[in-house]
Amino acid sequence: MRIHELAKQLEMTSKELIERLQKLNFPVKSHMSVVDEESAEIIKHEIADLENKEIKENVVEVDFPITVKDLAVKLDKKPSEILKFLLNKGKFCTINQNLNDELAKEVAYCYKINLREKPLKEEQILAVEPKDLRKRGPVVTLMGHIDHGKTSILDHIRKSRIAQKETGGITQHIGAYRIELDKGGITFLDTPGHETFTAMRARGANITDIVVLVVAADDGVKPQTQEACDHAKEAGVPIIVAINKIDKSNADVDMTKQHLSKIKLVPEDWGGDIVTVKVSAKTGEGIDELLEIILIQADLMELKADYLRPAVGVVVEARLSKGKGPLVSVLLQEGKLKKADFCVCGLYWGRVKAIYDDRNNFLVECLPSYPAEILGLNGVPNPGDKFFVVPDENTAKEIVRRRKQEIERKKVVAPVHMKLEDLYAKVKEDKLKKLKVILKADVGGTLEAVESALEKMGTSEVKIEIIHKGVGSLLSSDVLLAEASDAVLVGFKVGIEANARDFAKAKGIEIRTYQIVYELIDDIKLALEGLLTPVIKRIFLGRALVKKAFKLSRGIVAGCVVEKGKIQRGVHSELTRGKDVIFKGKISSLKRFKDDVKEVVEGMECGITLDYKDVMEGDYIDAFLEETVERKL
Repeated sequence: MRIHELAKQLEMTSKELIERLQKLNFPVKSHMSVVDEESAEIIKHEIADLENKEIKENVVEVDFPITVKDLAVKLDKKPSEILKFLLNKGKFCTINQNLNDELAKEVAYCYKINLREKPLKEEQILAVEPKDLRKRGPVVTLMGHIDHGKTSILDHIRKSRIAQKETGGITQHIGAYRIELDKGGITFLDTPGHETFTAMRARGANITDIVVLVVAADDGVKPQTQEACDHAKEAGVPIIVAINKIDKSNADVDMTKQHLSKIKLVPEDWGGDIVTVKVSAKTGEGIDELLEIILIQADLMELKADYLRPAVGVVVEARLSKGKGPLVSVLLQEGKLKKADFCVCGLYWGRVKAIYDDRNNFLVECLPSYPAEILGLNGVPNPGDKFFVVPDENTAKEIVRRRKQEIERKKVVAPVHMKLEDLYAKVKEDKLKKLKVILKADVGGTLEAVESALEKMGTSEVKIEIIHKGVGSLLSSDVLLAEASDAVLVGFKVGIEANARDFAKAKGIEIRTYQIVYELIDDIKLALEGLLTPVIKRIFLGRALVKKAFKLSRGIVAGCVVEKGKIQRGVHSELTRGKDVIFKGKISSLKRFKDDVKEVVEGMECGITLDYKDVMEGDYIDAFLEETVERKL
């Protein structure tokens, strides 16, 4: 075979082929040079390897999805050429149509270009190795039922600490307060209720270190207490219980502890692990002890922050001031925030013009676990948005631009949260071994019965976790918790609040309601079966004996004879030497003489290629299929 004939087979010109062969040090002089069949096969494989290497090295970074027009610019091709290629693939596209990453990479590969997504600058900025880890103060949120005294406790702490000037001060100014004690400082977050707490967590802002659950001694555990407890547990935050209003004549601490035990908050003096403190926001009794216990808990948690990295924090609240413009209250988590730093927050960016503390004093810098109010952003972000410092103005603008593009893209498709049918797919990705459920029913008796039936369905391998339960309609707060925890919402003989329905639709969260208990149980059972790891059944196909191993540039080719059954290309295989299995993988290629074939039957010779470089004469290659068998409860 002459070089020009081989070039035609490889769909290139003789000149291009000769240039590639010269790179590979093949002694070829002209397009009329002659090569034998064996050399031609080696050349084909070597050229393919060279092209793959060139493609891997020829990297072009883009943002996905990418329009046909932008892709053409990146590939230095005419848009009409790209559209023609897509049409040949059966894809009818317009010049301004977005292509997903898979399709765009396929197009680029045909032009010998390796398309790669641009790394997100924000990920690079946030993923910094710690340099100076030091102790920081705890961030505390007070939660509980309405009128149980959350605000009163905070008010007492605030007033008493301002009066005692020598031990520090605290002022409610920016939604978070900082108090300084002899043994350390504490930051209190002013978050009105568990819904705000969960809304911030749903946005990825786990800023609370400790939750103080306030329970009135004269009222005990109430529905909102239960909800607050469920939200705190789901966040994985330590809980300290403050039993308030002990100064009242009808206060019953033992009754309150009994109620707490029923919601799985067993006090330490009752053999549990929950610290309880008896306090009175009216008289101030127990407040100092509560603050001391918070600091002890913080010491046990060994809270630390990196003081040298670029500042990172979370928005507590934001407002638009007539005289100053956007004012953003942030809680710093890492690093030091300084005046003149460039920063990004949600969909906005800016340069810090001024920093105020929680007493409205000017600051030069702000440290981890400290609340601060900053001036300089070009808009008002949402509570829970991540705040971080970037190197320069261009970086800030680029990050905000990409975020806005991502939002525009997501407007087309609603976000998809957990659905019962999705559980099996989740398991395959090793993301889930339990089904989280938020359960609502019409009455307490029914709720208890359904809960009992669901809990009995779990096994040692998979289980149902009811993260919240209650009586009454499904509410917006339930949807918020489902968003934060990726749980399924299940209602039995209950309605759905109008706002909750719209909220769930906007967030892409599924709500299931039932009127017949057997339908509810059957659906959950199917979901749990999806959680069970499937059994992989192996079906033997055949065995081949390695007669000789050929070393080629593309790897080792095993010359074999099929002793039993048949060998197929692309199936699972095991390479056995003596009694040991030394390699497991797929059969990457199968040949009869020089032809690629799909299978070779018993008694015939063949060439087998594995992704393994130590195949030897006398080895055995076993081929088999794998079948997935779903398990039942």
